[in-house]
Amino acid sequence: MPYCSEAAARDAGVTGTPAEVMAWVAAARERIDRYTQQCFEPTDLAVVADVGAGGLVILPRRVRTITSVMPVLAADDGPSLPSSAWRVTSSSVLGQVDALHLAWGGYNDLVVGAESYNGGWLGLWERWGAEQVKAVGSFGYDETPLLVGQGCALLAAHLQAQAAPSDADAAQDAGLQVDDEGNNVAIEDSDDEETTPVDPSSSTGSTQVDALLAGYLNRGPSLIGGV
Repeated sequence: MPYCSEAAARDAGVTGTPAEVMAWVAAARERIDRYTQQCFEPTDLAVVADVGAGGLVILPRRVRTITSVMPVLAADDGPSLPSSAWRVTSSSVLGQVDALHLAWGGYNDLVVGAESYNGGWLGLWERWGAEQVKAVGSFGYDETPLLVGQGCALLAAHLQAQAAPSDADAAQDAGLQVDDEGNNVAIEDSDDEETTPVDPSSSTGSTQVDALLAGYLNRGPSLIGGV
């Protein structure tokens, strides 16, 4: 879903057909996600994070719900841990952080390897030797924050202005765009979900938009994949 409406993008200066306007909005959203390392609508993801002291796992996105947690082993992912083996906190609650808390001190005599006489969850984890977990669930904000929506509209207009054709060949081809480095690029609308790693960026390309998004920056571990 877009972070701003077509009307908001047009008010910010984006021009073209509805499809063209929303293509620039989609491009702006991609820039915003890369810059903030955050999701601004509910998004199903699989993320990997390191297990810290005391079983604390800081997650790289704002958490909504977690449906499964599994150790990352050398050969493959380990078995899913039962929900009694972990709990979740979310930054959506004031004073909390986005994290998994593994139940090192507990045990479950009904789970093979996690029995009380086997060292419980801590003993099972130590036998696995896992240093990371994969968490699958829903991440992101329940709805797009106002400043993010405003930033998306402004950035869409900024990107379109930067990509305006600057030579005769581009002027002859309405489907051709030129980026700020002089490379010819085509902007296409797509509903495909992002499934590749997203590297952080030092800027959206607009200092005005950077300032609007400053309060939403997340420089935690990188996202590894969508599900």
